[in-house]
Amino acid sequence: MIRILFFGPVAEQVGTREAALEFKAGMRLQDAVTHIQTRYAQAFGLVSFIAVNHAQTSDMRTPLNDQDEIAFMSKFSGG
Repeated sequence: MIRILFFGPVAEQVGTREAALEFKAGMRLQDAVTHIQTRYAQAFGLVSFIAVNHAQTSDMRTPLNDQDEIAFMSKFSGG
């Protein structure tokens, strides 16, 4: 199982901070993104950053493993 986390406005749009995605051998980040984008289309326009296991990435070819964690975040500001 892959743990999916949503932060900030993305979580607000999705209505949850966490979801799960069944792991399948050979999965890449693009597979997970496509699934999440389809399931939560209303929130995906807010996504600015994606992290896999706490490391930000834009490489959609990143291979995934069972028990990985993917986080979807929007731009943020604060002080």
